[in-house]
Amino acid sequence: MENSSLEIIEQLYQIVAEAWGVPLGNEKCIIEREKVLSLLDELKSGLPVELAEARRLVNSRNEFINSARKEAEAMRAQAEEQSRRLVDEKEIMRTARQRAADMVASAEHRSRELMRVASGFLDDALRRTEEAVSASLEEVRTARDGFRSAMGGAPSAGETEEESAEQPDAPEEIVPDIH
Repeated sequence: MENSSLEIIEQLYQIVAEAWGVPLGNEKCIIEREKVLSLLDELKSGLPVELAEARRLVNSRNEFINSARKEAEAMRAQAEEQSRRLVDEKEIMRTARQRAADMVASAEHRSRELMRVASGFLDDALRRTEEAVSASLEEVRTARDGFRSAMGGAPSAGETEEESAEQPDAPEEIVPDIH
């Protein structure tokens, strides 16, 4: 993909912002249809890529958490095995239990910390993706309303035909009769 969604949205915004106004057109403008449609197609094709990236991040986070859990379980199993081997003497047994408990607590703490960090990272990535998708959707709606306005007053999104009919039409051009 050549451009990110945000870059494409910025280009669409620039096209609309720099478009020539229509005389007596009340916020209507002339834009290059093919150029805008091309950018919208590029945006449309890019969004699934960004969503796939978000899914990949979720899967990576889940793999990371599972790996941390397995590591913690392996550490716990190792600590328990080590403590069983040291049952010969009471003091050695007590020390082994303490070390096992410390290792389990450390592993659980590490697992919780890793989960917290991974969740924060994922939440931030999903928030940014959501913002990009929302911004893209708003830009597309705005461009669509502009297209409708430029195409002769078709009702905009959320506008009824009655509201559209209430808007005064542009005055007709007076052509002198030369006979």
